[in-house]
Amino acid sequence: MRISIVGTGYVGLVSGVGLAEVGHDVICVDVDQAKVDLINKGVPTIYELGLEELLTKNVGTRLTATTDLRSAILSTELTLIAVGTPFNGEQIDLTYVREAARQIGEVLADKDGYHTVVVKSTVVPGTTADVVLPTLEAASGKHAGADFGVGMNPEFLAEGAAVVDFTSPDRIVVGGIDDRSRDALAGLYASFTHATVVRTDTTTAEMIKYAANSLLATMISFSNEIGNLCAAVGVDSVEALAGVHLDKRLSPMAADGSRVSPGFLSFLAAGCGFGGSCFPKDVRALIAFGHAYGSPMPVLDAVIATNERQPARMLELLRRRVPELDGARVAVLGMAFKPGTDDIRESPSLPVTHALLDAGAVVSAYDPIARSMAEPVFDGEVRFEDTLEDAISGVDAILVMTRWQHFERLPELMRETGSSAAVIDGRRLIPKTAVEHYEGIGL
Repeated sequence: MRISIVGTGYVGLVSGVGLAEVGHDVICVDVDQAKVDLINKGVPTIYELGLEELLTKNVGTRLTATTDLRSAILSTELTLIAVGTPFNGEQIDLTYVREAARQIGEVLADKDGYHTVVVKSTVVPGTTADVVLPTLEAASGKHAGADFGVGMNPEFLAEGAAVVDFTSPDRIVVGGIDDRSRDALAGLYASFTHATVVRTDTTTAEMIKYAANSLLATMISFSNEIGNLCAAVGVDSVEALAGVHLDKRLSPMAADGSRVSPGFLSFLAAGCGFGGSCFPKDVRALIAFGHAYGSPMPVLDAVIATNERQPARMLELLRRRVPELDGARVAVLGMAFKPGTDDIRESPSLPVTHALLDAGAVVSAYDPIARSMAEPVFDGEVRFEDTLEDAISGVDAILVMTRWQHFERLPELMRETGSSAAVIDGRRLIPKTAVEHYEGIGL
């Protein structure tokens, strides 16, 4: 198929490269000429494992980028809207979605033949039917269903594993206003024969996305509450939750007695909090959406409240080992909210680092990928180092904030250098007996 994608952010670029890889001809559209130029040179505008290789492989053949939305729409059969939907504190901001729909509609007014417009951005239930569809009709002067199709196709891409998630999906949600719209969207994924396809209406498709993210966020906050209780009563949450995970409904037993360990169990672990572009924003948006419909969301209120408290736990643990932070030398390991990405949005590292600076600590930091994103945030107040060795040299304490596999070297490195720094492990990455002075979340 010939596809255009409006927006070359995280979702748009990964989707574009993934669809090109399975044989579609893809045109990525963005208003930012600099982004377009980079993509056409094979340089991804975000970091994601495997993305650069697939982009380099497909750019110039099955994938191109442009700022010319009109030509992209006129030369393709289906358009994905993959623009940002930030949360403004009260509701998601649909400015970019509305504008994309308006511009697409204006092009459809001059286009002969049927064209399908699909929302890929994360939007609250009802947005596609009540906002995008009427905007397309008003701008085009045409009628949805008769003259063009409208669909909703949420993404389920975990940052750090987005390329794998796109190319090997567990489910594909095909939402549409009618069978013709759903058929066109399903054709986009015809080669993904091993994924379960859910055919539904657009509003249900939107709800599936929000419910999925909110469930995972709830699992994390639940685990953090259990972790905090474990710490209070002298139990190691890693051991306690490992026992919970053995429930056969969580870790099914195969016929030979072996265990199947689902990936979602990684969400059932105590840590210093979730971050990123999805969970915090989506949970808050669903809470606000529920209130607007007279349906309070007390469980999700608690999910956010628990998550917002977790970064402070790192400072509490740090003060057990370094009571006076004024002048203390502290290394912060990890700025990305999770490994495998350079995304620092709502990363627990940010409030923790700001709190350290406010307390007068001298902060060094290291992240193997996210330095360029994080360094400007602190305006020179944090010394960002090129290596893990340099970051921990001469410090009084080390805070492990991101579960980068690279940081597993820490105990060995500390032994080699004779470091006696306290390790405050926000991800329970380091064995608790591997260093002399250890504090961990949920311990």
